[in-house]
Amino acid sequence: MGVLPVPAEVRAILLDIEGTTTPIAFVQETLFPYIKNNVKEYLRAHWEEEECQRDVGLLRKQAQEDSSLDGAVPIPLESGSGEEELEQVIQAVVDNVHWQMSLDRKTTALKQLQGHMWRAAYATGHVKGEIFEDVVPAIRKWREAGMKVYIYSSGSIEAQKLLFGYSTEGDILELFDGHFDTKIGPKVESESYRRIAASIGCATNNILFLTDVPREANAAEEADTHVAVVIRPGNAGLTDDEKSYYSLISSFTELLLPSSA
Repeated sequence: MGVLPVPAEVRAILLDIEGTTTPIAFVQETLFPYIKNNVKEYLRAHWEEEECQRDVGLLRKQAQEDSSLDGAVPIPLESGSGEEELEQVIQAVVDNVHWQMSLDRKTTALKQLQGHMWRAAYATGHVKGEIFEDVVPAIRKWREAGMKVYIYSSGSIEAQKLLFGYSTEGDILELFDGHFDTKIGPKVESESYRRIAASIGCATNNILFLTDVPREANAAEEADTHVAVVIRPGNAGLTDDEKSYYSLISSFTELLLPSSA
């Protein structure tokens, strides 16, 4: 793949996380299994806390909305009739979470509970965010050259900050000028990239977006954002057409900034 010159008008680099800064395997083999394996223990430990009750309330409301879906798991209300009932309610929450995750759902209720569980896991050292080794040195060089660097991920901003705040490279949050999640819009819709540009205070063609997903790259291009597709171990393969159409990099070090050209 070699060197990829960055267009002269680019002022900001927008980064995806999964498959771009971070191995897909970390999300699939560490973060999600942590939730599945620990959700019951977490609920038992935090059940009486206000935050946990808010999380359960959101999940219960989501379960009501999902009641017509095949395999949906209802979450009953507590009547306060003792330990046995409490265990049944907790088990219903666990089963609901497992069901949602089996369908790879992205509901706010599920993401909120996951975010709070990951926060506890990172803080206690049970989990560290994995970062490809080329990422931090490259971002430091970009910033020294005057580039702004932002994150745009389908994971919540809180989850993003946990991953980079408790990473294998230490706390690297200082490297980023801002974070965006799907509250700004879906990553496969071009309008999202226009909103990000407006939020940053620049034109869409002042941004270079790095992602491993061609559908996201296509949406960004439609908004006149510059794009490079990142090839990493474990990422989904690209078609021959995608390989020939998109600018490809396998390491952040392959980007040649205008100031270095």
